[in-house]
Amino acid sequence: MGGICLKLALKLVAVVVVALILGAGSALFVIRGFGLGGDIAVGPWVTSLTIGSTQADPYTRARVAVAGLLALNRDETIYFTAADDDDGEALRSGCTYKVTGSDLPARWWSVTLYGEDHYLVSNPKNLYSYGGDSVVREEDGSFVISVGPEEADRNWIPTGGQTGDTFSLTLRLYNPEPDAVRDPSAIALPRIAKETCQS
Repeated sequence: MGGICLKLALKLVAVVVVALILGAGSALFVIRGFGLGGDIAVGPWVTSLTIGSTQADPYTRARVAVAGLLALNRDETIYFTAADDDDGEALRSGCTYKVTGSDLPARWWSVTLYGEDHYLVSNPKNLYSYGGDSVVREEDGSFVISVGPEEADRNWIPTGGQTGDTFSLTLRLYNPEPDAVRDPSAIALPRIAKETCQS
């Protein structure tokens, strides 16, 4: 009788362990394996209608926590992320890109580079981001931000230069105009064009 109870207890423990492993594995797959839910793509830039909203489900909230994104209310900030260039190729730290655009429909905006680990990429110049108040403008008011391993004359965000590493760019629109909140897909977002790559 004692042997039967022990076998039953071991089977029960095994079932619980397998269930925990499958549950944790599937949750991790869903959190890391898909977009943010409610995704809208504008060229290479992607945003989610649920980030910073009361409609965010537990998976979206977990994805936001894993990415380290501080999701303010949508009326306060719209977040766009690009992991690819305009041609759909992954952003690589050994390549140089030109991010070009003009003022965005928000009180203030910024473009920030993050490494594969979702953290700022360490660099000796401590340059991580440019915003509407710090970017040097062209004569027509537009801007060109150089993103790459080699220093540019102005508006340079270093990638760290490890040829095989990927990175992403996050565009934040703070205090966006009401039309931008209603329809983020209509915003004219910056282009991301690959210039050169290290071999």
